[in-house]
Amino acid sequence: MQVERKSSHAPGTRTARAVPAFLSYAFRPFFIAASLWAALAVLLWMAVLLTGRTPPSRFDPLSWHIHEMLFGFVPAAIAGFLFTALPTWTGRPALKGSALAALLGLWTLGRLACLWSARLPWGVAAGIDPAFEWVVCLIAARDVVLARNWRNLAMPLPVAVLGIANLLMYLSLTSLPVPPELGWHLGLAAIIVLVSAVGGRIIPAFTQNWLLSRGRKQPLPKARVLDRLAMATLHGGLIAWAVFPHSRLVGALLLLAAVLTALRLVRWRGFATLPEPLLASLHLGYGWMIAGSAMLGGSIFVHWVPLSAAIHALTVGAIGTMILAVMTRVSLGHTGRVLHAGRTTTCIYALISAAVLCRIAAAFPGAPYLRLILAASAFWIASFIVFAAEYGPLLTAPRIPAPSTSR
Repeated sequence: MQVERKSSHAPGTRTARAVPAFLSYAFRPFFIAASLWAALAVLLWMAVLLTGRTPPSRFDPLSWHIHEMLFGFVPAAIAGFLFTALPTWTGRPALKGSALAALLGLWTLGRLACLWSARLPWGVAAGIDPAFEWVVCLIAARDVVLARNWRNLAMPLPVAVLGIANLLMYLSLTSLPVPPELGWHLGLAAIIVLVSAVGGRIIPAFTQNWLLSRGRKQPLPKARVLDRLAMATLHGGLIAWAVFPHSRLVGALLLLAAVLTALRLVRWRGFATLPEPLLASLHLGYGWMIAGSAMLGGSIFVHWVPLSAAIHALTVGAIGTMILAVMTRVSLGHTGRVLHAGRTTTCIYALISAAVLCRIAAAFPGAPYLRLILAASAFWIASFIVFAAEYGPLLTAPRIPAPSTSR
């Protein structure tokens, strides 16, 4: 395997061990793991639907599917992004080598523990699985604190909430009075909060830089009061929905949040980025978050907005699209490639868009449910398999050296 070596050392010092390229940055192993598990977990879910055979998990098949999307696939992508961004934010060394391999092992162990949890003592699976989110949170918080990078101190918090939500799903299997939906509701809310926070930071910044590179010097308009109101209503509404999913007050808050967040997104000039799908996909993912929040709020008031449609607009639409958009961009940028979406990358975005449209359509009465579910699953699986096939070679090879500037 090709490796990336540390810088040269002074005479008389020990030669540093070579770090495999695959373990030189967190985005490499975790983006591959996230894409493969996203495809495999949905493939297993489809096998359950078609054959009726269930995995040896303590969770029923639907709960296992929900769990592995929210607490299996998504945390791997979060870890890949977070531990790649932290060195830039904090100036701290990147997580790499054996420490990174151990973290990947912990995530893998969690997937196996959940899948075979019926054959394990309850406490074993419930202890191993959520440990990944808490370890990620602790490592990230440590780097932020040691660097005194207080601006990013809140970034690990949704990951900690995700760990609590994961544990709540396990606790709902016991005799404790934990509502069965509380864990995944809270987990979904935490993930969307993170999507909102990260997206609100990177989308306008990337868009502004791209517009400047195209000769458009007019800066994006700033509206800090609107930004804060939009985030406060959205984050508050989502957390409140996790606890009070039928409250009309919560529904109204989510509808207000969708309007405010839409006004925020419009200011970022997403339509101007259509010539570059690598950037437009980020706007699209953020747009699905707005649509999902509006549908979630609307489902509380009117019966003709299915809750399932709202949930999948947020999960397949917002989370799936944003993760693929971020993974493709980070993979290109951090391996030394040009930040441009070629045909295959654009195809990835088209596949995930087809998946969300089919899955939302399946939620409405009278729709050919099974055919649409199978189509949505096929598009979802294809999008992540194509990502793994296209970007896997980049993620396992050393970074391309920057062109020499010497004459």
